[in-house]
Amino acid sequence: MLEVLIPSYGRAAELAVTLSGLAGQDEPDFAVILSDQSDGEPVWKESAVAAMVRVLRAQGRSVTLERNLPRRGVAQQRHFLLERSSAPEVLFLDNDVWLEPGMLLRMHAALQEAGCGFVGAAVQGLSYLDDHRKHERAPLELWKREVHPERVRPAEPSFERWPLHNAANLTHAAAELNLRPGDWRLYKVAWVGGCVLFNRDALVDSGGFDFWDQLPPDHAGEDVAAQWRVMERYGGAGILPSGAVHLESPTTVPDRETDAAAVVLGVDRR
Repeated sequence: MLEVLIPSYGRAAELAVTLSGLAGQDEPDFAVILSDQSDGEPVWKESAVAAMVRVLRAQGRSVTLERNLPRRGVAQQRHFLLERSSAPEVLFLDNDVWLEPGMLLRMHAALQEAGCGFVGAAVQGLSYLDDHRKHERAPLELWKREVHPERVRPAEPSFERWPLHNAANLTHAAAELNLRPGDWRLYKVAWVGGCVLFNRDALVDSGGFDFWDQLPPDHAGEDVAAQWRVMERYGGAGILPSGAVHLESPTTVPDRETDAAAVVLGVDRR
């Protein structure tokens, strides 16, 4: 059993697509917790979102709809969701990501086998399918077997992995591996955005998003700060193939002047 935690603000059309991707997942058993901070009516009042909530519930999935106002930043949103979860595994899924069928099972199997703190599926921008960036894929390094704790900081070689997740790099990398259907590989990451499955105990033990009240409402990088803390204690990895498609909509966090990693860990990623 795992819980899918979705922080949401606006973007009703994108959220409906995200929920449709979840409706296409068969295993493992999962529940959904949605935390909405939209202006005006809750986002689940929009017809497309309401329809997909009904689909998930008709499948026997638990769908919990929460309002979390006033807005106090994405870190507080994630903290709010984590507090309402109880499953051994929690997937933080952005509201503009579509998952291909079988993706939840693949990530769950990888997290169980690796025994690490998280497994992330870096979101792919498929408008970049014809944009091959071999130089950005150069840092790709597969984990041999178990995933081990490691430190990522701007001064460390591990930080240089960050371009791996640009454009459609992982789609191209997975194609080069010639994986059989259902196969997957784990690789070393700097961090993963948009779709990350955590061992909940590992995330909570590492502090989760308890730093939210140290940040102004307008900030970014809260996922990086949390993942780096988990990686140092339990390790973390990315998964190939990704199977997480970014809808490539404009960000709802335009002000990125405050970087959470700089505030929480004292490091500047810029």
